[in-house]
Amino acid sequence: MDFTPPESLRNLLPEVRGFIRDQVQPLESALQTKGFHALQPELEQLREEVRKNGLSAPHMGKEHGGGGLSLMEFAHLAEELGRSPLGHYVFNCQAPDAGNMEVLAHHGTAAQKERFLKPLVRGEIRSCFGMTEPEHAGSNPAWLGTRARREGDTYVLDGHKWFTSGADGASFCIVMAVTDPEASSPYLRASQIIVPMDTPGFKRVRNIPVAGEAGEGWASHSEMVLENVRVPVDNRLGQEGMGFVIAQDRLGPGRIYHCMRWLGICERAFDLMCERAVSRELSPGKPLGTRQMVQEWIADSRAEINAARLMVLHAAWKMEKEGAAKARDEISAIKFYVANVLQRVLDRAIQTHGAMGLTDATPLAYWWGHERGARIYDGADEVHKSSLARRILERYGLKKGSAE
Repeated sequence: MDFTPPESLRNLLPEVRGFIRDQVQPLESALQTKGFHALQPELEQLREEVRKNGLSAPHMGKEHGGGGLSLMEFAHLAEELGRSPLGHYVFNCQAPDAGNMEVLAHHGTAAQKERFLKPLVRGEIRSCFGMTEPEHAGSNPAWLGTRARREGDTYVLDGHKWFTSGADGASFCIVMAVTDPEASSPYLRASQIIVPMDTPGFKRVRNIPVAGEAGEGWASHSEMVLENVRVPVDNRLGQEGMGFVIAQDRLGPGRIYHCMRWLGICERAFDLMCERAVSRELSPGKPLGTRQMVQEWIADSRAEINAARLMVLHAAWKMEKEGAAKARDEISAIKFYVANVLQRVLDRAIQTHGAMGLTDATPLAYWWGHERGARIYDGADEVHKSSLARRILERYGLKKGSAE
């Protein structure tokens, strides 16, 4: 196993890092003070530059209009993009659009690809994903209250969603809804249905404040209500009852993408911490970096980031070689391990900056608020740890189901 960046990326990665540093990072303070919508003109100029260089939607195949990178190649690129809160958006591979693109590419009909996938890959529209509900635990995605009853060639949807990522300004939503309440398995009850945002009865109630901020645009998490929402049956993705299977299909690569983005955040936070340790003096000639406690933070952070990166690259390598099912243990492990490394590194970097670390002078406070969710979304730490341990113990002879 060789996890060094492939030859195809040797020149690209430094160029992308320079682009993020020189063109994208200068917009971060405006994102925090003015918001996403105010930055749209500048961001669209950057997105157009990325498009001209053939790097927009880099995770998507060239046959779909994307950059054509493999999973391993994109893993390396995603870390560079993660060094700025705006990096993935500028390259049109932000969540949930990245996952929605892959779902449409793998499970969409020709008509669905023409109407929804192509403009999404081109960056002309955005999308959102509606699964989580306030009335049901998000850690049990098979337990849903939203219903889609069939009337001829139409689905009629009724339900209540929240933390619908990216709904503010999106053109369509992929909604998880129960189509067969009496299915033999709870994992065969739901389907994924494409619902255009302007469909009558589909209402965005609000952007939910996260860590005190109601995000905008792609960074929003909205509460949604569906009341007698009618869409064609042709808007369903895949076969009826395959919603959970499709969701699992998108989560494997999605967790790789998240983890590499988190490592990009870790590296930026690490740089800021080290720069602060050298430049900030406690007294004349005595910078913070001379203190053993700060040195320990730096050493621990360096070791943890390196270990986390190797874990993620190994998971990506195994997924690419053997498929997501064979890499299930590795994916669960990186999801909770890297999320916790991210939290520890951010905490140390903020502590090194003192009160300044809580302000908008750096992106640290933004990440501290917005990335705490890393230990919750796409499966809470506790769920991943439990399922990983259960699978391991079953290989040691524990009867299947007895570890519940």
